[in-house]
Amino acid sequence: MKKILTLGILGVIGFGFTELEQYPIDGYERTGIKRLKRLEMVQNGELKETSLLPEGAKKSWEEIQLNLRSRKGDSVECFFAVDEAFQKDIGALFRGLDKSYSLTIMDISDPDHVRYAERNKTLGYQPGSVGKLAVLVALFEQLAKIYPDSFELRTELLRKKEVKAGVWGLTDEHTIPVFDVEKNTLVKRQVVAKDVFNLYEWADHMLSVSNNGAASIVWREALLMAAFGERYPELTEEEATAYFKETPRKELTDLSNDVVNLPLRNLGITADEWRLGSFFTSGANTYVGDKGGSIGTPYGLMKFLVQLEQGNVVDAASSLEMKRLMYMTDRRIRYAQSPVLKEAAVYFKSGSLYKCDRSKGEECGKYMGNVQNFMNSVIIVEHPDNCRYMVVLMTNVLRKNSASDHLYLASAIDKVVRKN
Repeated sequence: MKKILTLGILGVIGFGFTELEQYPIDGYERTGIKRLKRLEMVQNGELKETSLLPEGAKKSWEEIQLNLRSRKGDSVECFFAVDEAFQKDIGALFRGLDKSYSLTIMDISDPDHVRYAERNKTLGYQPGSVGKLAVLVALFEQLAKIYPDSFELRTELLRKKEVKAGVWGLTDEHTIPVFDVEKNTLVKRQVVAKDVFNLYEWADHMLSVSNNGAASIVWREALLMAAFGERYPELTEEEATAYFKETPRKELTDLSNDVVNLPLRNLGITADEWRLGSFFTSGANTYVGDKGGSIGTPYGLMKFLVQLEQGNVVDAASSLEMKRLMYMTDRRIRYAQSPVLKEAAVYFKSGSLYKCDRSKGEECGKYMGNVQNFMNSVIIVEHPDNCRYMVVLMTNVLRKNSASDHLYLASAIDKVVRKN
């Protein structure tokens, strides 16, 4: 799947997203995410499905845990001491390649003796859909402010609060799975303005199929939480619409930017390491503008993963729930599609942006841009034998199929990690 914008007659820009599905398949009753009901029925044999779930996708929500809770009190910086032997082995995978490849990797199989390696860790890239992780953090940050003493009330709000897409969900050609729990029918279609889902389901659409409209809607709701605070749970659609129409555009832009970026700064991630500057749909620009641009680095995103596993992103319960939302429970793509990861549980977000200039007469296509070809993979891997590691791989290799490139590197990296 991709979004194409025509640039005159010479080029195209593509934002690449392919359908994949997340959150543990037994999570329907807990979250109200309806596609999970379908997956559970498939798993139980109540519905027929030709494609089978990989073994690593069958964890229950209770089985997912944080790997660095025993080091919750340690500063994030202490995790980034390079292991020379590990660095040598990882570096050998990129011998002869230019700076278009950047990476951070951390083996956390033994939390007390982590191994870390890096390559061009501070080089900045267009993060693409990886930026949706910042929106996820913003959502849980605001939930904690509304209900500081009760995680149960936060998840209840996620499950019970239903909101309409409106113009914010437009224009994204990428589809979402819509499962009718009464008729047991599945339809994959674009978001339309009249769509209504609960907050959990919008967050799932944002991550599971990387829907841009859903990302803008979740960001909008985090913004409304910041604006209305304790009044948000009872906020009506009419009140929200009036707020956006009556509030100055600059004020909305500044607040929306703070909502997604300040939680990252509180984690010690600088603006040059990871920031988000614009919504994911043009419909959102009806009310808010862009500010500051977007960037991501392997270092900034690894800081996020470390603190997620420590339980320090908002709090331990929120960190765990965010990890569950990153858990892949269906078809795997790009880095996560590597056959060596079939038995592993993977928690994954990918993002891409490619640009073609046809006037150059060069081969150019999906994930093979000749002007830009960003591909980013953020992943936590948990093998059944307790081999556990985290990778942030960011590349901008022109005229090369970056999806296949990441898949190949995933297999090679896994081999290095498992060597010892």
